[in-house]
Amino acid sequence: MKSSDLTSREREVLGIVIQSYVVSANPVSSRFIARNYNLGLSDATIRNVMADLEDAGYISQPHTSAGRVPTDKGYRYYVDLIMSVQRIDDEEKHRIDSNFRLFAVDRRDSSEVLLAAAKVMGSISRQLSVVLSPRLSLAVFERLDMVLLSSSRIMVVLSIQSMFVKTIVMELDVEVSRQQIEQVVEILNERLSGLRLDEIRNSISRRLADCDTAEGLLGLVVRSADILFDESPVFDRLYISGTEYIVSQPEFDQPEKVRDLICMIEDKSRMARLVEYDEFSVPAGPVERDVSITIGKEHPASTAEDFTLVTTPYYVGSTMGRLAVLGPKRMDYARVVRVVNYMADCLSTTLSDVN
Repeated sequence: MKSSDLTSREREVLGIVIQSYVVSANPVSSRFIARNYNLGLSDATIRNVMADLEDAGYISQPHTSAGRVPTDKGYRYYVDLIMSVQRIDDEEKHRIDSNFRLFAVDRRDSSEVLLAAAKVMGSISRQLSVVLSPRLSLAVFERLDMVLLSSSRIMVVLSIQSMFVKTIVMELDVEVSRQQIEQVVEILNERLSGLRLDEIRNSISRRLADCDTAEGLLGLVVRSADILFDESPVFDRLYISGTEYIVSQPEFDQPEKVRDLICMIEDKSRMARLVEYDEFSVPAGPVERDVSITIGKEHPASTAEDFTLVTTPYYVGSTMGRLAVLGPKRMDYARVVRVVNYMADCLSTTLSDVN
């Protein structure tokens, strides 16, 4: 979309309609704009401008109101061509940093750090926040440990780049001694450490070709490689917070709206796909880095048509996770972008520094 699609006067009025609606949640009338904004325009002129914006599909009129509200098209134009994202100020930085320290007490625990990030984003943005841990396939394997739980069960603990840990309990069909466990652990760590999980899955047989893997514990590990070195289930990678904030928004004053929202949140697989899916998400024009903003019907899932999703990646070594804020389309876009951007930096730094 080009800026020439709207005149400077239309852009100014559209920006005011959106900013006013974000604050008040009430439809915005030409009289309200004339009285509260010194545009040098009469009520009648503003009304004509709003009529043109409505004809072009940028704003619409609720049935029972004389005012106008933004449409998905209006929000998209605003995000791409009107919104100005300022650098995060020191006060907001301090709030985020102090809250992050409060929630993430043990920064050696990646789960605690990711949940803390979700809590901070939720409380600061007053929206629903979602943090998705990185896909483990591209993560670097550091070491493996085994804990004998009983004569027929063993727990395998995989330490993955930057604090991420995966545990799996395996059933044994043979008895093993602690000495055998130590030997297998030593071989696996010597041969596999420093490789990506997908590399291990695809090459473990070749890398252990000179070992006896026909039977025994080492053979069980090789046969179970697709499970041991695979992705964690998507619902284990998802951290959500801020439900109490989003349900207090005026958009959810009807019980069925709250029910639909809760159903969407509880379907973690669908929520994860929503955050990861960015084929149709559109990078915001003036936004730093690679923040994407998906509005209303731009979402591939019809259940998200009443929402805006602001997402950005964070990085841990060679892997990438995503964090997002989900809220009504009537959100303070510039502020949410600042919070998401800064939180991504905090998360990348915290997870990359602790090893």
